[in-house]
Amino acid sequence: METLDLHGKKTMIRLDLNVPLKDGNVTSDARIMAALPTIQMAIDKGAKVILLSHLGRPDPDNLDGSFSLQPVARRLKEILGINVSFQENWLEGMDEESQGIVLCENVRYEAGEKKNDESFSKKIASLCDVYVMDAFGASHRKHSSTFGALQYAKEGCIGPLLSNEVNSIKKAIESPAAPVTAIIGGAKVSSKLGVIEKFSSFCNHVIVGGGIANTFLLASGKEVGASLVEPEMVDAANQILQMENVNVPLPTDVRVAKEFSADADAEIKSIDQVEKDDLILDIGPQTAELYCGIIDQTKTTIWNGPLGVFEFSAFAEGTRALGHAVSSNEGFAIIGGGDTVAVVEELDIADSMSYISTGGGAFLDFVQNGTLPILDLLEKKRGNL
Repeated sequence: METLDLHGKKTMIRLDLNVPLKDGNVTSDARIMAALPTIQMAIDKGAKVILLSHLGRPDPDNLDGSFSLQPVARRLKEILGINVSFQENWLEGMDEESQGIVLCENVRYEAGEKKNDESFSKKIASLCDVYVMDAFGASHRKHSSTFGALQYAKEGCIGPLLSNEVNSIKKAIESPAAPVTAIIGGAKVSSKLGVIEKFSSFCNHVIVGGGIANTFLLASGKEVGASLVEPEMVDAANQILQMENVNVPLPTDVRVAKEFSADADAEIKSIDQVEKDDLILDIGPQTAELYCGIIDQTKTTIWNGPLGVFEFSAFAEGTRALGHAVSSNEGFAIIGGGDTVAVVEELDIADSMSYISTGGGAFLDFVQNGTLPILDLLEKKRGNL
C-alpha cells in the first residue's frame, strides 16, 4: 500500500475491527487504534476511503443488530475527528462523502462471506479501484473479504499493519537471536501440534502450559489426576520430548484444586504428589522459578497462551511470573493471541514487548506454514503480470 498512488481512487481497506461491545458501545478500541495508521495513510494519499470488517459471528439468516459495526463508526469518528459515513446497504451502492470516510456494515452479515462465494467476492471487488487487505487477524481465512476479493480486484495489495505483522513474525522465526524460547499455552495439543513441532525445529526451549502441559506430563509418565488431557496425543508429545535439539521443561510442582472454579482452594503440590481427583490448574512456584530462569537467558521470546487458568486469580501466578520475566528481558519478544494479549494488558507490560500481534489463529498459522493464503495469492498475481 505504501508504494501505490491512491489519489482520487476508491480504496477499500479490509481491517480487523472485531472489537468487544457492551450496551452498544466499544469497550476496548485496541484494534481500532492499531488500524489508524493504515486509515491515515490512505487519507494522506488522497484516497476515497472505504472500510470493511467483520464483527463477531452473526448468523446471516437471523440478524438482530447485535453485531452491527455502527458503534465502531461512532468511535472512529470520535478518534479521527472527521466524518465517518456508516453504510448499512453498502452492496447496493454507497453515498460517497466528499469529506471523510465510509465504513460498511459487518461483512459477515452476508451469507457468501464465510463461503468465499465467487459472486460475492466479485461484487466486493467491483466497488473499488484498489483493494487493501490489512486484517492480519483474519488473514488465515479464505473468506470473500479476506481472500476472494483480492482475486478479482483491479489492483490489490496488503496494508502496513499486515506487513508489519509478517515482518515481525519472520524476524522471530527466520533469523532469531539465540537462545530462542517459545511459550505455548492452551487446552489442547491437537490444536497446536503443528506449531509446537515447528518451534521444536528451531527453538532452544519450548515451554508448554495449560492442558497442553498436562498431556506432556502424561507422556513423561506422571500422574495428572482429573486434569484436562488428551490421551490420544501422548505419542506425539513423547516424540517431541525425545528430540535432542530442544529442551521441553515440564512442571516439577503445580497448583491443583478438586474442582474447576474461581472459588476453588489452590494447593501447591510436587508433581509426584498429584492425586487421582486433582485438577492441575497452574504451575507451582518452583516451576515458575525454573521457567523464569530460562527466560532470563533468552534473546528471542515467542509467546502464545497463558500457562494456567489465568481467569481465576488463584491460578494465575505462574502466568504472571512468566509475564514479568518476559517484560524484564531486554531481548526481542513477540506476543500473539487474544488470551496472551489480555495477560499483557492486565499486567501493564505491553510497552516492554517488541511486538504484539493482533491475530491469534493467523499468528500460529504463519509460524507453522511460513506464509498466508493471501501472500501466496498476491505473489501469484504479481508473477502473472
